[in-house]
Amino acid sequence: MTRPSSPPDALDAVGELTLEQLQADAQGLRERLNRFRVSLGRHFVDKQPLVDLMTVAAVAQEPLLLVGPPGTAKSDLVLKFKDALSLGSTDYFEYLLTRFTEPSEVLGPIDINELREGRYVRRERGKLPTARLVFLDEIFKASSAILNALLTVINERKFYQDGVPVPVRLKVLFAATNEIPDAAELLALKDRFCLKAACRSVQETHFVELIDAGVESQTNRDLNLKPWAEGQASLEDLLKAHRYLSLLMARKEPKDRELFFRDEVMREFRRVIRTLQREDEVFVSDRKLIKLYRLLRTRAWIVHGGAVEREDLQLLSYLGESKEEIDLLEEKVPRLLGLS
Repeated sequence: MTRPSSPPDALDAVGELTLEQLQADAQGLRERLNRFRVSLGRHFVDKQPLVDLMTVAAVAQEPLLLVGPPGTAKSDLVLKFKDALSLGSTDYFEYLLTRFTEPSEVLGPIDINELREGRYVRRERGKLPTARLVFLDEIFKASSAILNALLTVINERKFYQDGVPVPVRLKVLFAATNEIPDAAELLALKDRFCLKAACRSVQETHFVELIDAGVESQTNRDLNLKPWAEGQASLEDLLKAHRYLSLLMARKEPKDRELFFRDEVMREFRRVIRTLQREDEVFVSDRKLIKLYRLLRTRAWIVHGGAVEREDLQLLSYLGESKEEIDLLEEKVPRLLGLS
């Protein structure tokens, strides 16, 4: 079963662009993405590293989990990120999950007319399967039916209609949670999030700045103003950057690693991973290691346009599988790299 055909748009066409076509605009893409992350970061207090991480994850098309107590701007980060990309309702879907949330609320209600004909088909329009950027709040509180569907959506970019796999349009997934539970049934979903970042309260160190920024932000919303939507970059830019980097990494001769990941940096990468596994029992699966390579390449290209450097390895700070590991790695990784 396939989704009814719709007129192709500029976002669909990105998947047809060649490396030569993208190279002509590669520098312009970088400049727009850097203006985007820096401009958006100005609308938060002490959240620039998170905005940068969201940008890297979005370009790499890797899901990102924001972890922190209520009131630490997790949702606000995603909403302003979406606004700054000027996304409309057709390309964005968000939902607050609870244990009572039904799959129909996320994937779409069952089409009654199809059901009368003996087919179990969901009306997916306006739900997760048709959105390109998705935000799922309190993701670990979802029911087992939703969690199982999400594993397929995240890993294979598809869901099932009447037993037939159907592609989803998802490109960027952000999720949030107040805490990371230890339940065994959540291990597979947690592993899908290569990056998990703490979203912390900033009032202890930025008390006055927080009040000023919070009042300004709330006033803007009351007046329906969005000064953070500055048009610095678009979703199309994110998709073009992703395709450009994917085409670069697809080349066989010379290997991507030989050009963009020097031996000394690779040795440092391996040393830090081994140290974290040996000293702190931080588990890094083979799948996650491959994802890390792509994320590191993405960060290096966005931030400084070249090969992976030691400073890019700070992404390893976000490998924690629990709150305790997240706190530990945030302090330990920069120290291992000699950057703190």
